Amino acid sequence: MAALLRPLRAEWAAAGLGLGAAVVSEPRAVPAGPAEEAAAAGMAPQRRLEFLAGRLAARRALRAVGLDCGEIPRAGRLPVFPPGRAASISHSAGVAVAVARAPGRDSPLGCDLELRPLPAEAARLVLREDEEELLHASAPGAARWSVTSLFSAKEAAWKALHTGPEALPTGMLRSLRDLLARPCARGLRIEARRNPGPAVYVEVVAVGTGVFSTVLGRAGP
Repeated sequence: MAALLRPLRAEWAAAGLGLGAAVVSEPRAVPAGPAEEAAAAGMAPQRRLEFLAGRLAARRALRAVGLDCGEIPRAGRLPVFPPGRAASISHSAGVAVAVARAPGRDSPLGCDLELRPLPAEAARLVLREDEEELLHASAPGAARWSVTSLFSAKEAAWKALHTGPEALPTGMLRSLRDLLARPCARGLRIEARRNPGPAVYVEVVAVGTGVFSTVLGRAGP
């Protein structure tokens, strides 16, 4: 996984981001402390493996931006990082990835990995009518997006728009359809429909038969 994304590391570093990856079979994917052990204890076996691989990926992402990190407990379903550290975690099909923010940066954080393509019927769960053109790209020079790419991009944006100092109010977004996606240079510009203030730029790259989406920063008007 990391090898597939290596060509993008320079771009992510310029955006103040670091990448980490892990697989559930790694011997190092074990609890880093009692809080992680307690959180994982009540999980089903596969969920436990994904949880621990995600924590390992997050520590590797933080290390990529020069930060050490011990155990990463959770509050509800959200990871809780020590002061001065922040990362976004995603996992799919036994692979975990994380994107961490470099010290001194305040860029929004969000990533999503989808290694299993979604069926075309899932579009109704992701898009509204004014976004369906993204699937067809009938305009000259327009890119055609798959349902999987659009789902992944909105998932990454959802995470970014719900965290940090500019986080959207709780309950503003009820589903991915409450996010509006529009194409921009090399990616998508995504914002909340009901509050078109903060918007993020999301890059989507192919990973095998799936995709990996990363929020690379705030998007302009």
